[in-house]
Amino acid sequence: MAETSIKDLEQMTSQVSSDNELDQLLELIIETTTKIMQVRAGSLMLINQKSGRLFFKVATGEKKDDLKRFEIKQGEGIAGYVAETGEPLLIHDVSNDSRWNKKISKSIEFQTKSIACVPMKIEGKTIGVIEIIDKIDKKLFQQDDIKRLTIFSSLAAMAIANARTIAKIAKENKKLKEELGLKYCIIGESRALKKVISDASKVAKSTISTLILGESGTGKELMARLIHQESPRKEKPMIILNCAALPESLLEDELFGHEKGAYTGALNKKIGKFELANHGTIFLDEIGEMHPAMQAKLLRVLQEGIFYRVGGNEPVSVDVRVLAATNREIEKDVKEGKFREDLYYRLNVVQILIPALRKRKEDIRPIVEYYLDIFKKKRGIPHLTISDKALERIFQYDWPGNVRELCNSLERAVVMGNGKEIKESDLTILEAKPKYPGLQIGLTLEEALNNFKKEFITINLEHTGGIRSKAAITMGIQRTYLSRLISKYGLRGI
Repeated sequence: MAETSIKDLEQMTSQVSSDNELDQLLELIIETTTKIMQVRAGSLMLINQKSGRLFFKVATGEKKDDLKRFEIKQGEGIAGYVAETGEPLLIHDVSNDSRWNKKISKSIEFQTKSIACVPMKIEGKTIGVIEIIDKIDKKLFQQDDIKRLTIFSSLAAMAIANARTIAKIAKENKKLKEELGLKYCIIGESRALKKVISDASKVAKSTISTLILGESGTGKELMARLIHQESPRKEKPMIILNCAALPESLLEDELFGHEKGAYTGALNKKIGKFELANHGTIFLDEIGEMHPAMQAKLLRVLQEGIFYRVGGNEPVSVDVRVLAATNREIEKDVKEGKFREDLYYRLNVVQILIPALRKRKEDIRPIVEYYLDIFKKKRGIPHLTISDKALERIFQYDWPGNVRELCNSLERAVVMGNGKEIKESDLTILEAKPKYPGLQIGLTLEEALNNFKKEFITINLEHTGGIRSKAAITMGIQRTYLSRLISKYGLRGI
């Protein structure tokens, strides 16, 4: 085996990423310490976080296996003293030192003359010690030996700290994934929903483009996440972009990025969503709202797997699985020339249609139970119940906003209720909202017009279940103009 230097150990310490790697590295550190410092034996002892006792994590020498069965109290023996005080100790002759505890040496029949022992610390807290016994040439330990031993001690402590940090991050990531799993879970027991989930699971195993259809609030993004999580690409990024949220120029920049100096304000190169999703999945929500010019550029990426950043001349190659969704009647848009037929067929290799909640009312009860449980935990009211009348009203309502509307209604009821039982009256979303009161004295013309516009937009969005494209058609205005009005009047919660 090649010689290991302190520089090698430093590099390995910075790269340790698992308990298994840590164990191997600590063994290598003690073996290297023993070899470089030319001693008969060495050991690394850690403090048990629960018992506070020292145990042998790694040891070298002829009796190393025998040491594993021993534990030492802090303050007991040389190692225990160093662990308790946090100060290094150098003993030339242990037989003349009152702190020496010969019990372990006697038990394993190992003669000890001299010892050098230093603490291992993380952020000033002692976590263990490193101890070496007797130089092979029988010379006495010197203060320089303590300095060298402290270097190895620092390396070992750093390795342990790195491993603990990574373990903590892994634990937090696991918890976060569990929380996200709860948040992005598809709930329902109906035959219709089970069929959709089954189809999505089959699609997930391939890399083909998939078009997800359904009304607003049915869970199209959740279905996209399910497909990604069950696909071979699940460890790679899933990038989400709402195509209706941006005008054409900004949408191109978001999708493909730009080169430095591409336009005024482009001070640095920007990586677009497609590049970020390389080897993973990109989910394009509300694809039906995409401008025809952008549709052509998207088609090229799907056909050739390449694109150009805004202001760039070099092609960028990507391997991205594309999932798209819309609440529009996309086939009708194709026939009317509003959506490119070739792009439609590229995206629509497989189509998944999520049924509206009113068409699968058997899913309402499990959805209510699931989200109610989440909201009770979130609010710290575990004994909250829901009345029969409230449930009856929930079942009677058609939920034009689908699962999203039901979820929002439940959360409001939990927040605004008495904390003991959700009553029918708590489901305020089911109440009829007051309509525009008509002409009023004391308002300017602009104020009266703004009031009318807000109410007019509100009732049209309610009528279409929050589907902006349908509301815009009913109102005879552009979808993008409607979005600007919604932002202007703060109507995003509808």
